[in-house]
Amino acid sequence: MLDAKETMSSSLTDRYYAVLAGRTAGKAASAVEIVDSVLEAARDSGASDVHLIPIESGLDVLWRIDGVLHPIEKLRAEVATNVVSRLKVLAGLLTYRSETPQEGRIQSPGDADVEMRVSTFPTMFGEKAVVRLFAGAGKYQRLETLGLPADVQAGLNDLLLESGGVILDCGPAGSGKTTTIYACLRELADKFGLQRSLVSLEDPIEAVIPGVAQSQINPTAGFDYETGLKSLMRQDPEVILVGEIRDRLAAETVFQAALTGHLVLTTFHAGSATGAICRLSDMGIEPYLLRTGLLGIVAQRLVRKLCECSKESLDHDELLGLDLASCRVPMGCEKCRGTGYHGRLLLAEFLRTESSEVGRAILSQSDADDLETLAVSAGMTTRWERAVEAVNSGQTSPAEVRRVFGFSK
Repeated sequence: MLDAKETMSSSLTDRYYAVLAGRTAGKAASAVEIVDSVLEAARDSGASDVHLIPIESGLDVLWRIDGVLHPIEKLRAEVATNVVSRLKVLAGLLTYRSETPQEGRIQSPGDADVEMRVSTFPTMFGEKAVVRLFAGAGKYQRLETLGLPADVQAGLNDLLLESGGVILDCGPAGSGKTTTIYACLRELADKFGLQRSLVSLEDPIEAVIPGVAQSQINPTAGFDYETGLKSLMRQDPEVILVGEIRDRLAAETVFQAALTGHLVLTTFHAGSATGAICRLSDMGIEPYLLRTGLLGIVAQRLVRKLCECSKESLDHDELLGLDLASCRVPMGCEKCRGTGYHGRLLLAEFLRTESSEVGRAILSQSDADDLETLAVSAGMTTRWERAVEAVNSGQTSPAEVRRVFGFSK
C-alpha cells in the first residue's frame, strides 16, 4: 500500500499542480486566479467541499472527495486574506465583516448547472471558508440511480404513493440524506406533475425541482421550520418536504401535518432507524404520534468503493474484527489518485412501522436494541449487515467500514 506522503503526491495530478502552483505571489489580482482555479479543479475532480483553513503561515487548501478530506495546496500568508475576500465577493458577502460567520451562494465558473454555498467563520488566524458544491438541478439523481438495495427502493416507492404520514431519512452528516430525499421528491414530481401540490421548506435550497414550490427558511427574519410549517398548512399542500427535523417543535409540527392528511418527507440526525424512533421519543414526541404518523424510516451510510487495483488479503489483522475469512484491501493507482478507492456505495436499512410487534414496541417506548431485534424479525436487513456483505463481496474494505461505522460492533 502507498504511504501517506505517496498517496498525497499521487492524488495531485499534474494538471492540478499546473493549475494551482506558482500563484501565491501575494498580488491582489492573483486571488482571482487562485479562487477560479481551485473551484474549477474541485468541480472537475468531483469534490463535494473545499476547505480553506487559515494557519499562522498562510492558508491550507483541502477538498473532500468520496467523504474524505485531501490536502491540495498551501497558500502564503500574503495572499490568504485576498483569497477568502474574493470568495466573499463572489458569494455577495460583506468583505469588511470578518468577526462574524456569513453564508452565501455563488455560481461555478464556466458551468451554469453547478452552484456552491460559501460559509465563512472567524478563527484565531483569520477567516475559515468552506465551499459546498451542489449538483445542479439537472444532475440530481433518481431513486433508481442511487444504488439503494432493491428492498429499500421498492419500499420507498410504495410509501411515496401514500396520502399521509412521515417518511424519515436518517444518518450522520454527509451520509447522503438530502440526495435520497430529493430523489423521492423528484419521483413524486415526475409521477404526478401538477396533479399534486408539492412544497418544501429547506435550509438551504440545494437544487431547483420543477413542479415543487420550494422555500428557504430565514430564522433571522422569524421564518423558521415551525413557522413555515404552520403557514404551509394554509397553502393546501399534499406533499411537504422538510429539510431537517432539528427540535421538538419542528418534530411535533411534522407529525401533526402527517396526521392531518399530508405526506411529509424529512431528514433527521440519528445513527439507525430504531435509534431515530428513540431520539424522537426522547425529544418528547408522544408514542402514539410516532406509531400512527411514521410510515417508514431509511437509515443510511456512504462508504468508499474499492478501486479495481485492490487485492485479496488473507491477513487476519486486515479484517479488523469482521467475521470473514478474507477481504480485499486498497492499493492505489492513477485512476483512484493513490487512495485505493473510487466512488461510493450506499448502505441502507429500511424500517416499516406497520408490523404489529414493532408498533407495540413503539407505544411501550422500548429501547433501540429491542426495537431493532423486532425489526429484524419482521424482515429488516440492518445497515451493519449490508456493510459486512459489501466487504464479503469485495466492494469495500474492513478499514473503510470501520472508518464509517466505528468499532462498537
